[in-house]
Amino acid sequence: MNEKLFDSEAKVMEILWERGPLSAKEISLIAADSIGWNKNTTYTVIKKLEAKGFIRRDEPGFICTPLVSQNEVQKNEAESLLKKFFGGSRKALFSALLEDEKLTDREIEELRDLIDKR
Repeated sequence: MNEKLFDSEAKVMEILWERGPLSAKEISLIAADSIGWNKNTTYTVIKKLEAKGFIRRDEPGFICTPLVSQNEVQKNEAESLLKKFFGGSRKALFSALLEDEKLTDREIEELRDLIDKR
């Protein structure tokens, strides 16, 4: 996946990941309620997502289905962040994330478990 999600596109994808396939109209109603967007804004973002290959729209009813998982996008974005700002160093990324963060013993143990499973 080479395409990036802009913030507005991510908001529509979050709606689809949370609720599953929806009509463009349903997405626009949810976006109007939760984000304050008008119908045209939502439809424009849907068209961009379709053009980028993140969603598929089917007839009847312009049903929008996500073609990529939230996990795929998260991994892609994390890898991009890692390369762009940390020279690919996971250690530098984790150091930056944890520098000012106070972790509980449980969180530390969970992080150790994740590392051990690698």
